[in-house]
Formats: sequence, C-alpha cells, structure tokens
Amino acid sequence: MVLITWEQAFVKKYTFFKLIQGPLVVVSLGIGLNLLFRNWPDLNLLVTQVVDIPVANSFGEFLGQFASPDFTQLGNPRIYILGVTIAVVASLETLLCLEATDKLDPYKRVAPPNKELVAQGIGNVVAGFIGGLPLTQVIVRSSTNIQSGGRTKASSFFHGVLMLICVVLLPGIINLIPLASLAAILLVVGYKLASFNVIKQVYNMGRAEFIPFVVTILGIVFTDLLTGISIGLVLAIFHILWNNYKAAYFFDVDAYVPGEPIKIQLSESVTFLNKAGISKALTELPDGSNVIIDASKTVSIHPDVIEIISNFELTAENRDITVNWTGLVQEKNKNAQNNLFETIKKQNTIIETKEI
Repeated sequence: MVLITWEQAFVKKYTFFKLIQGPLVVVSLGIGLNLLFRNWPDLNLLVTQVVDIPVANSFGEFLGQFASPDFTQLGNPRIYILGVTIAVVASLETLLCLEATDKLDPYKRVAPPNKELVAQGIGNVVAGFIGGLPLTQVIVRSSTNIQSGGRTKASSFFHGVLMLICVVLLPGIINLIPLASLAAILLVVGYKLASFNVIKQVYNMGRAEFIPFVVTILGIVFTDLLTGISIGLVLAIFHILWNNYKAAYFFDVDAYVPGEPIKIQLSESVTFLNKAGISKALTELPDGSNVIIDASKTVSIHPDVIEIISNFELTAENRDITVNWTGLVQEKNKNAQNNLFETIKKQNTIIETKEI
C-alpha cells in the first residue's frame, strides 16, 4: 500500500515524497515491524524469512569470508557446464533488464549491450576468484535508481560503493529486513513493467508478436528463465523463417492481365529456404506465358535457387514459356551466377543425352 500510494499524483506534489523514495520507506517500515513483532511469538519472523548475510566481528574475520578458487576442479567437466549455464542465464537476464531499463529512462537513452556484457563478464571472473556469487543486472535496483533521479554512470558506481559499505559496516541492520518487504518491491516493479497496457500493446501488434510473447511468459513461469526464453526464441526464429519462406518473391495476382508478361520480383536476399516456394510458383505458371524474373533489387541469391530457375529455363521451352532475367545488383556475383547457369545447363544437357 505504501508503494502504490507513493506513486499517486496527489502525493508527488509534496517535496518530501520526491526526496524520500517509496522502496526506502518500505524497507524501513519492514525493519521497524520486524523489531516490534519480536515481542509476539506468533508474529515473530523466522530466520528464513529475513535477509541473511554473514556478519563479521572484525576486519580479519571479514577477510576470512573470501575464498580462493579450487584449481583441482579444472578437470571436472561439470564445472564447465555450470560455468556456461551461469554465463548464458546471467547474460540473458542482463539483456532483458537492460532493455527494460532503457524504456524506463526518461531521457530514452540506449545502453550499449556489448559493453554491459563485457563488464559483467569481468565482474563475474573477479567475483569467482574471491568466492563471490555471479552478478547480473537487476531491474529493481535499476528502476529505483531512475526513480530516485539518477542520470549518469556515477549513480550506479555510488550504488555499488554504498552496498559495499552496508555489507561491511551494517550487516546486522540489513539482516533485519523481511524478505516480504523486498517481495513487495519486486511485485510493484514487475507490475509496472508488465502491466495490462503492455500486454494490450503487444496484442495490437498482431499474432506474430503476441504468440511468442505469451509463449515466452508461460515458459518462464512454468519452467525457468533460460528454458522459457529458449522456447520463445525458437518460436520467433521459426516465424522469421516461415515469413522468409513466403517472402522470397512478389507477384500481384490481382494486377495480372492475361496476355501480358508475368513479372516475378525477387526479394533482396533469396536463400535456400525459398527454394520450395519459388519452385512451386514456377511450376504453376500458365503454359505459353512470358515470364520476367526481376532480380534488380536482389543482393544475394543462393546457388540452389539459381539451379531451380536454370532448370526451369530448360524445361520452359516444352511448355512454350519464355523466361527473361533482369537485374542482379552485385557485379561480382553476376559472373559467378552466369558461370553457374552455364555449368548447370551443360550438366543437364549431358544428363539428357545419356538418357536418350
């Protein structure tokens, strides 16, 4: 209720509510209630229901919390499997949070993902060498930073410094924070990022965007982050390939006038995935027609597609079909494609002669 109230317009009018952020109040309130409820056994929180970080009584004890790597495990294949898994999951989570953070940024700046991943990789290597947990970007801290007025990289740097100071000097106070308070902050931030308006927005983009969106969410909820994203990624790639399969060429059936040349406009990139679609289109051309295959906008054509068209040229005479090529943008590919045409024609001629 505190977090929701803190975001209301009538509250934002007061300077106090702008200076003190809602999450800080929630954490402070959680600590106060935790201390108060210690007098009631039925309301007292368990150790598993609050933050739990190591408490050092001296600087030497604090240094003793660090651990050095066990290099004897370098021959253990499980180490490498776990390392790759952590790297993939952490990278995916960081990239997702990075995109969400860019959307939250009032200045609509775009963070460089490569630089972010390199920094995260270096940080994880260092953390591993001193016995620390893997790190990744977290949307809660990023969103809180933005809501608090952070504008530059300095805010993120000082955030890390303050966390280090708190862990070193104030671990006892941090261990009083109920996990329920942190869960409340997560829920509110998550709702802001995935509200009904966001779902409605994606739905209005069409099935091509909405289906992978829903499948990815369900996959993450019922499995885990890596599996859910993988399922959504596979579905999105399948959709791209399917669209690529259908969009190899353009032919407006409604604009076609019987007796006039049939113009087939090839797309910019024609891959082997388009082989079946083009073959079907050429097969269904009416006998006695004049066909113009326009490759003026085409940058690259897969040899398999060239083979199909060249084979069609050879058999087109039997159906009284005239085939003309036009275009081929890249001159360096022109000669190679023409040579391929000639080679395929010679091979087909040899095959036909042998059959005769």
